[in-house]
Amino acid sequence: MTASRENSSSFRNHTLTVLAIVLLFLFLWWADGSMAEDLGLSFLPEGLNGYEVQILNLVAVYGILAISLNIIYGFTGMFSLGHAGFMAIGAYVSALCVLTPDQKEMMWIIDEILPSLAALHTPFWFSVILGGLVATVFALLIGIPVLRLGGDYLGIATLGFSEIIRVLIVNATPITNGSLGIKGIPCHTDLFTSFIWLLVVVFCTVRLLSSNFGNVLKAVRDDEIAAQVMGINVFHTKLFSFCLGAFLAGVGGALLGNLLTTIDPKMFTFLLTYNILMIVVAGGLGSISGSIIGSVIITVLLEWLRVVEEPLNLGFVEIPGIPGMRMVVFSVCLLVIILYRREGIMGMREITWDGIAAFLSRFGRKKENRA
Repeated sequence: MTASRENSSSFRNHTLTVLAIVLLFLFLWWADGSMAEDLGLSFLPEGLNGYEVQILNLVAVYGILAISLNIIYGFTGMFSLGHAGFMAIGAYVSALCVLTPDQKEMMWIIDEILPSLAALHTPFWFSVILGGLVATVFALLIGIPVLRLGGDYLGIATLGFSEIIRVLIVNATPITNGSLGIKGIPCHTDLFTSFIWLLVVVFCTVRLLSSNFGNVLKAVRDDEIAAQVMGINVFHTKLFSFCLGAFLAGVGGALLGNLLTTIDPKMFTFLLTYNILMIVVAGGLGSISGSIIGSVIITVLLEWLRVVEEPLNLGFVEIPGIPGMRMVVFSVCLLVIILYRREGIMGMREITWDGIAAFLSRFGRKKENRA
């Protein structure tokens, strides 16, 4: 009887997951504005405008980046501030792969690009994976000496690594075009691409964390000494988690570069890491669902708060625009979250079909009792 219920619940969950994915892609098809044209249904409302589509893309990319940082910080307990460096590596590697030789020849005007890079031209999907792999190599090199530190020391060391990467990008002109950055990157990151990557990352991360190795990560996070006593190689576990987070950060950086079509060293400062960290903290450390919810809320909030930087006319007084005011208000909101809901929106909980079914069942019973 118990096995039959488990099979029924599993079938229901898989069916609902497939249905949710289908509905998501139908929404993306409509949002892209091509559903009515493809189906020949003129009565369908038009999709979203370019600005709203851009925000949707950013939600998906930031969701990937939040999950990547959550693996390192939320599930393994390592306080890392080097995410912007891994994102920069992924963005630059992908850009060098997708640009044509003619574009590179015209763009590198201070120093001539390296001949091996000038002839490099790969498909977009390969460039994203390669960006993640190169970021993983750098994570391995920095992780071996740095991950023996802990707490704030690890955060400071990874922050220093991120700044070193940014300085190298500025000075390695034959490779990165220096402070001029790279422009004219083909806009390969559309709604379907970004959300397919998000779904793949969510699926693989959920499978990993629900396995025995996921329990190992959580054991290291909760108590390193107890994990060592149980026979867990804490250093190897940390190194794997750090490299996995760096790989996903490189993938996110590659997608972001191909979305914005322009990258330069100023993009990959500590502020970018701070934004991703805030998504993780607001959503909930140790929650994949929280990372997705946090990416939606924080991305929309950051765009909506642009209004506070514009001049405001109240009729009796005119308030001039204050550049940077958006981040001040955003930081105040963050302080409120930390002070009054330190665990974030989801805490360590996840949204599951079983949880939704249990909630609806309790809600239904309450209504019956009231009646």
